[in-house]
Amino acid sequence: MASEIKFGTDGWRGIVAWDFTFDNVRRMAQALADYINENAPADEKGKQPNIFVGFDRLFMSYMFAAEIAGILRSNKLDVTLSDGPVTTPVAACLSLSKFWLSVVVTASHNPSQYNGIKIKLAGGAAAERVTRDIEELLGKNSVFSIYGQKPEIKDLTDVYFKYVSAHVNMRKLKTFKGKIAVDYMYGATAGYLEKLIGTKQVIALHSEHDVTFGGVQPEPVEKNLSELKQTVVAKKAALGIAFDGDGDRIALVDEKGNYLTPCFIAAVLCDYLIKHKKLKGKIVQTVSMGYLLKRIARKYEMLFEEVGVGFKHVAELMALEDIAFGVEESGGFAWKGNLPDRDGLTVALAFLEVMAATGKKASELCAQIIEQYGASVYLRKDVALTKPLAKDVFTDKIRKKLPKKVNNRKIEEMLTFDGLKILFDNDEWLLLRPSGTEPVVRIYAETASKKDTQALLAFGEKLITPFLGK
Repeated sequence: MASEIKFGTDGWRGIVAWDFTFDNVRRMAQALADYINENAPADEKGKQPNIFVGFDRLFMSYMFAAEIAGILRSNKLDVTLSDGPVTTPVAACLSLSKFWLSVVVTASHNPSQYNGIKIKLAGGAAAERVTRDIEELLGKNSVFSIYGQKPEIKDLTDVYFKYVSAHVNMRKLKTFKGKIAVDYMYGATAGYLEKLIGTKQVIALHSEHDVTFGGVQPEPVEKNLSELKQTVVAKKAALGIAFDGDGDRIALVDEKGNYLTPCFIAAVLCDYLIKHKKLKGKIVQTVSMGYLLKRIARKYEMLFEEVGVGFKHVAELMALEDIAFGVEESGGFAWKGNLPDRDGLTVALAFLEVMAATGKKASELCAQIIEQYGASVYLRKDVALTKPLAKDVFTDKIRKKLPKKVNNRKIEEMLTFDGLKILFDNDEWLLLRPSGTEPVVRIYAETASKKDTQALLAFGEKLITPFLGK
């Protein structure tokens, strides 16, 4: 039974009524309560650890959250339940400032038939050792739930808004006069941007509450942003912003309607923060990110490190080392002085701050990056699997099948700690990686031209064909 609940790159997710059931949620809540009581017992005065429970806009998320809160309360924990949907960054912020731990019921960017649970500690994703300990406690004790154990219910979003306001230059943002098109993707971030910069500049799309996400997966990737691109161009907006279902990830579209890859967003922000805010420390990124940050690190003689996919690996380093800037390829960014976790709203405001401070359009900021650090064409393709694939076995077999050259490129180095990343000359690369949360193999590549990047993707897809089980 314990194998039905498995924490992936960021939380546990499942299909509602299939594996994400009330029975399994109760089992997880009891294991979490046991973990908390073992690791954060009551203090000398008998005060219990305080826990925040939040939830997103998905169907029944509130009911799952209320069930978790009731079980935690029954296990003698001090629990506060959100009075309405919140983003995951709200929960992360509260775990940093007011609560020992936060739980948020959310499926993140997954389709509406999914739901899930994320755990936040000290402002970031719970480390793998924490989620592993919780998994090991599953089923050790029977679910203990006392009828009528109701938690305190509060709206604590103002704590988050005050935190964000204190960590961006709101005075500079007020000088930004352009229109901003925002696709909330029916997610929990709806209305958040307006609370900080007002409603006059915001052109909001899909802010209403729709538990089906309008039939579109609430993931801010280019294929889901056609309407946002069209709106930016038609309304002459200075920037387009899209948030995922729980608000920790973001995508941006420039004033011409062009999608900005996470590589360019990260490069614009990181370069600006180093130049104008004297950001120092190590730059860390997930292995699926591109080479622009590596080149920025070289220029400023900063340490650089790649970690496994999942922002929790970045967050864990941020808690242990002097990390200046951290990023993952799916649209999660963080930097020193902010939450050690993904926060789409902070990233959006920071990018607008850069535009306001420099007087440059989004496309001009990216052109400046190309001029300084070289061109980057970064693409990803997901190939569906029909059966599970062991990542280590896959990586080992693929590595043995590799020729000495790939598309006339000599292999300089291979990284194997999370899939297989093949590095070529001039920082160009190809990554083959089974997903930790979905039944797909993800193929990533980056070169200086679209033609070369597409050729690497095609090579990667041909290489993995024997493993697809078709």
